[in-house]
Amino acid sequence: MFGKRSGPEDNARKLASLTEVMPPPSNARASAEIASPKIASPPLAPPRPAAQTPSIDARRSDTYYQVKATIFGALIEAIDLAQLAKLDGESAREEIRDIVNEIIAIKNIVMSIAEQEELLDDICNDVLGYGPLEPLLSRDDIADIMVNGAGTVFIEVAGKIQRTGIRFRDNQQLLNICQRIVSQVGRRVDESSPICDARLADGSRVNAIVPPLAIDGPALTIRKFKKDKLTLDQLVRFGAITPEGGTILQIIGRCRANVLISGGTGSGKTTLLNCITNYIDHDERIITCEDAAELQLQQPHVVRLETRPPNIEGEGQITMRDLVRNCLRMRPERIIVGEVRGPEAFDLLQAMNTGHDGSMGTLHANNPREALSRCESMITMGGFALPSRTIREMICASIDIIIQAARLRDGSRRITHITELMGMEGDTIITQDIFVYDLLGEDANGNVIGRHRSTGIGRPRFWERARYYGEEKRLAAALDAAEVKVEI
Repeated sequence: MFGKRSGPEDNARKLASLTEVMPPPSNARASAEIASPKIASPPLAPPRPAAQTPSIDARRSDTYYQVKATIFGALIEAIDLAQLAKLDGESAREEIRDIVNEIIAIKNIVMSIAEQEELLDDICNDVLGYGPLEPLLSRDDIADIMVNGAGTVFIEVAGKIQRTGIRFRDNQQLLNICQRIVSQVGRRVDESSPICDARLADGSRVNAIVPPLAIDGPALTIRKFKKDKLTLDQLVRFGAITPEGGTILQIIGRCRANVLISGGTGSGKTTLLNCITNYIDHDERIITCEDAAELQLQQPHVVRLETRPPNIEGEGQITMRDLVRNCLRMRPERIIVGEVRGPEAFDLLQAMNTGHDGSMGTLHANNPREALSRCESMITMGGFALPSRTIREMICASIDIIIQAARLRDGSRRITHITELMGMEGDTIITQDIFVYDLLGEDANGNVIGRHRSTGIGRPRFWERARYYGEEKRLAAALDAAEVKVEI
């Protein structure tokens, strides 16, 4: 394969043939440098073990990138892309490494073994993966990846944001990677459509915004999903909720209460929704509606729907409201909306109030009372000419429970309220906290100290639902145990 020289036109033909021959990868990791975003990606090699992942704090010099560009150009001239297309990911990675080693020897490039290994991995990632993002995507402890132009990459680990030493060659390479990611789910991002929501194959949520809207180069944000899905038991171990609070959430998920999960950005709303849905009976038909599919339900009978942006002519858009209205014709038993942010709130409330008990959704709000106000605002902004009292009566009749998630000052995440709606008093919706989190202060290291407690409600409003499903004894025991802990 090595030594076959080609001109620029031949190279272009080779690149096109590579991407046409190779099928779309199952994990959607795509080449950022050698292929157009409109064609399929080469298969990706399995991720490297964590021990071989280069340090994210390493600062690479301009000389490193010049050497890499030289070797990369020689690689494109030397490689037989038609043959590479026939290889699996790991074999393709080994083939590229062999050719790059030969190029380094022929061009008499002097570097240490460690530098050469780093360069080899870097080039393999560029050809077979997402380039500089690969080391970050392979780490399971990273919650968010934030790319602010080619030279600035931040990550969130353990609730804290830190800057890395990773950078892209230039903004064009970053734009290519953005285009590659979104093209895997049939979307596009360019000057004519500069904002895009997409996802990786593992469910990680992706947002890309590119020039001219992003002034300093493309901005890419990835909300990573853990390989091992979190469970409610793990949230209990992490301190997000007590065992008694976890039991209450299990009962809420099982007894078909209509639930709204409220919280700020990064507070764990989607994670909590995934955890609660684990307790839905496996014989129920569930339909999910999302902007970018990221829910990971484990039930066997799940239909996943995803919105679609308009095409280049501005046509063909499918909104969240279109999905919610359509799924009412699909014989759902539960409807789950990934995030309620517009007039689809009206349709979801209508569904909750017309026989689709156990439906759920998330929205952005700082507390349960604010969540109710946001619901009312979204319905009003949707153009529904209804009196405020009518909207509030509909909200009160539809939603049973609001669960509030919060990200605290120290980066930890807590479930701060389990609140139920009691009814109307005049024009005001009456709520009742069942379970709350009290902030008590900070320790010497700046970690938040607090406690979860039951508010002493003997029989919450959804008690009859719990009794219908045979859960009233567990519910009573959980409320009593939580109340006793506070008294001690």
